[in-house]
Amino acid sequence: MALALAAGLVGAIAGYLASAIPWPAGKVTSDTSDAHLWTEVKWPFPVDQWGTGRAFACKTSDCGAELKLYLRAKLGAWNCTTGVADDDDLDRMSDFDLVGGEVSPFGVGRPVTIAWMKGRSRAYALTAHNRPGRSALSVVFNDRCDMIVATVVLPHGQPATIEPTVMEFLNSRTVLHWAELALGI
Repeated sequence: MALALAAGLVGAIAGYLASAIPWPAGKVTSDTSDAHLWTEVKWPFPVDQWGTGRAFACKTSDCGAELKLYLRAKLGAWNCTTGVADDDDLDRMSDFDLVGGEVSPFGVGRPVTIAWMKGRSRAYALTAHNRPGRSALSVVFNDRCDMIVATVVLPHGQPATIEPTVMEFLNSRTVLHWAELALGI
């Protein structure tokens, strides 16, 4: 038990340090994706066991709706063999606490590939009283035992309409460079 507790503490500290790496707001790389549509904004949540992450916004004029995307690493937090294998895994590792804690899935999730990493994506209705939007898209993908969790909050109930834009951004150099730093690759 002490070993598991120590490993969890080391993972939490590593996650905090990885998320504390300086990253200029609005930094855009020279990739050809739609990464330029997203602007980095201040992380709006208090620090928890996973530390802080990166927050991005996409304007209505660029994404069809005002979108907020929250991204953070969870180090040493997962099954190193199977990764994010099913919707139960996705639900357990999603950052629902950031969006009010109460969600209802719209349907089944689907497998995704973000660069070299595999994971799952699933859309949810936000049902908490103090919810920040009407729906959310959760994307969780892993590199060995470490994960990246992306949560996108939408003001409408059609997350499927923005999923291609989100996947393109998650595969951009902007996000992948941060993922390499955060995961220690």
